[in-house]
Amino acid sequence: MNRTEIFEKLTEVFQDVFDDETITIGEATTASDIEDWDSLTHITLLATVEEEFGVKFSMKAVQGLKNVGELADLIAEAL
Repeated sequence: MNRTEIFEKLTEVFQDVFDDETITIGEATTASDIEDWDSLTHITLLATVEEEFGVKFSMKAVQGLKNVGELADLIAEAL
C-alpha cells in the first residue's frame, strides 16, 4: 500500500469516526484542525485505524505523534 492509498483510507476513517463527510486530511493535520478531535475521539480514531489497516501500535509509538503525516508513516512501517 503506497502513501496515497494510506491517505485515502485514512480520510475515510476520519470521516467515519468524526461523522463528517467533508473532512479532508493532509500531512500536517493535527487535532487542533478538527473541531471534535478530543482525547476520547483520539482513542476511537486510533482503534479504528488499527482495525482498518490490520496493524497494532504501541502506546509509546502513538504518544509521540505530532500530525497525520506521522500517523501515515507509522502505518506504512507496520504494513
